[in-house]
Amino acid sequence: MSAIEVNGRKYRLPERPSVVVCVDGWDPEYVSQAVAQGYTPWLQRTLASGAAVVADCVIPSFTNPNNLSIVTGAPPAVHGICGNFLYDPESGTELMMNDPKWLRAPTILAALADAGRRVAVVTAKDKLRRLLGHRMRGVCFSAEKADSVTLSEHGIEGALALVGLPLPSVYSAALSEFVFAAGVRLMETQRPDLMYLSTTDYVQHKHAPGSAEANAFCRMMDGYFERLERLGCTLVLTADHGMSAKTRLDASPNVIYLQDTLDAWLGAGRTRVILPITDPYVVHHGALGSYATVYLTDAAQAEPLAARLTALRGIELVLTRAEAARRFELPADRIGDLVVISVRSMALGSAAAKHDLSGLDAPLRSHGGLSEQPVPLIMNRAIANLDSNRRWRNFDAFDWALNHGG
Repeated sequence: MSAIEVNGRKYRLPERPSVVVCVDGWDPEYVSQAVAQGYTPWLQRTLASGAAVVADCVIPSFTNPNNLSIVTGAPPAVHGICGNFLYDPESGTELMMNDPKWLRAPTILAALADAGRRVAVVTAKDKLRRLLGHRMRGVCFSAEKADSVTLSEHGIEGALALVGLPLPSVYSAALSEFVFAAGVRLMETQRPDLMYLSTTDYVQHKHAPGSAEANAFCRMMDGYFERLERLGCTLVLTADHGMSAKTRLDASPNVIYLQDTLDAWLGAGRTRVILPITDPYVVHHGALGSYATVYLTDAAQAEPLAARLTALRGIELVLTRAEAARRFELPADRIGDLVVISVRSMALGSAAAKHDLSGLDAPLRSHGGLSEQPVPLIMNRAIANLDSNRRWRNFDAFDWALNHGG
């Protein structure tokens, strides 16, 4: 066997150790600012000698849909994960979308393991671990829970001792650094054929591109990228989404509270606003993003309500279920009657009373919309005749690593 086929795409088996990295919230401007200011010499060399484009992530530009698109090589219409959070109309409940039962497609990771290749996954937050490791034989653990890994469940034990770092706080840049340090140690000790590393966007939610904190974060990553390259790895770097400021002139959160707006227009109980950005880690964004879905008790009201919402200042796009599923390649049965996307500087909320913003200790930065769709796609190997005019996606990362990285 020299290749595998996953979700309609063929991938060559790795000829050298290959590492795909998803840097959470890594807007292209973080790259350009850090490179311009001299903080990332490895990246600067790689941009000159390797392959690099600005690609598009999937919409909604959230963590779960994009990580699963990257590891399946397919959009949410194929793999089924269309948010961090969803509403199940059958049970009338709102649920986290971190259980593998929601996954509708196999991953490249599991397929490579089935083909006899050594595969390792390290993710920052545990919410992604079970999805990424679904039916995958190999190492798969999170930095968040690195103190409780077991050989039977995670394919490894003694992770803290292996990495040589203390267990990091989930709200810290150290959580991402632990991911990279673990990746280097795994490559040094176990030399997997394929490794997937996925970080957290704690820094990006708090610090703008070019800031001292953002540049320090990029410098940290740059050092680990260089170490992995010295170990003989093909590296492909991308992101799950970008990041934008969502503030007024006085730096307060700039928010349209959709549930309050719709209740004022139609009365309570006629609509249900779902914010798919919601996850267990809302301190740094308060569950405010730029993408929302709306469920209606009367689906016939979808088009007139879409027109009314579109007229609101700060709304970029409102689509019906069918339109959104077609345009953004989403599973139609897992989104609302309407999909609402705000402009770059605006966030969407449910009802103001449902959002606890007390944890925001910096001006709100978030994601979810079209403005956060551009992401870097970078490889430390050149691609002959790279077509920079085509639309590249972040879920082309494994295609680059396995089909062009040898």
